[in-house]
Amino acid sequence: MTGWLALGLLAWGLGWWTNVRLARLPRSRVTSLAVPAVFGLTLVVIWESVVRGLEIPAVLLPPPSAIAARFAASTGILWEDFVQTVIRGALTGYVLGCGAAVLTAIAVDRVPFLQRGLLPVGNFVAALPIIGMAPILVMWFGFDWQSKAAVVVVMVFFPMLVNTVQGLRESAPMQRDLMRTYGAGYWQTLFKLRLPAAMPFIFNGLKICTTLALIGAIVAEFFGSPVKGMGFRISTSVGQLALDLVWAEIVVAALAGSAFYGAVALIERAVTFWHPSQRSRA
Repeated sequence: MTGWLALGLLAWGLGWWTNVRLARLPRSRVTSLAVPAVFGLTLVVIWESVVRGLEIPAVLLPPPSAIAARFAASTGILWEDFVQTVIRGALTGYVLGCGAAVLTAIAVDRVPFLQRGLLPVGNFVAALPIIGMAPILVMWFGFDWQSKAAVVVVMVFFPMLVNTVQGLRESAPMQRDLMRTYGAGYWQTLFKLRLPAAMPFIFNGLKICTTLALIGAIVAEFFGSPVKGMGFRISTSVGQLALDLVWAEIVVAALAGSAFYGAVALIERAVTFWHPSQRSRA
């Protein structure tokens, strides 16, 4: 027991020493990746050492080595759950919800009374708890992935709508006057001036919705699902005290969410390279 705790202290000290020196180096892509990698590895070693050293029961907190072993032994189950929850439920709902929100934002911008009537209703719906909406949508759309996609649509629609509407107001009145001076109509102004100016707001909404989509799809599976899916696996594994499989599903969810967010951020850098926030990162 003492040996494991000593290993944890050693890992903490070595990780601290390494990150302090990495932080003093000139900022580069390598150091930007190395600092969080060292920090994460240090936390994993400390986690393993504390659990082993204090002999914490696996049903309370399994060590990372047990989680990794279960992950390697359950890749088939984890992949099936990933496809069901992330690809079918979260990604489908994300695309439908965000796409519908952008189109609705254009309609709201075009028709003023929609802005006064729809946005307050949107704020009301966005405030509804997911645990209240999910059972209803599961009953409406069935127990398969379609109901999970519907929950995701409801969760991402209004945050995306609010960000897009705000972004469409970003262009300056002088810029819009200049477009009218050149004889540009509403749609030409929209596609050549206002939507490009709104892209930072649109991508901000898209990044926020990546997390909401994944949370919505997983939570919706707690209220009815076929015998697959990350939410279904977590709820049943907790009942079976298979906490190592629960943590393996959490690892998959964390990796999927990080990859999803990172992909949207990379697209944002390519599309909004002209924006000061992106130029400052170059």
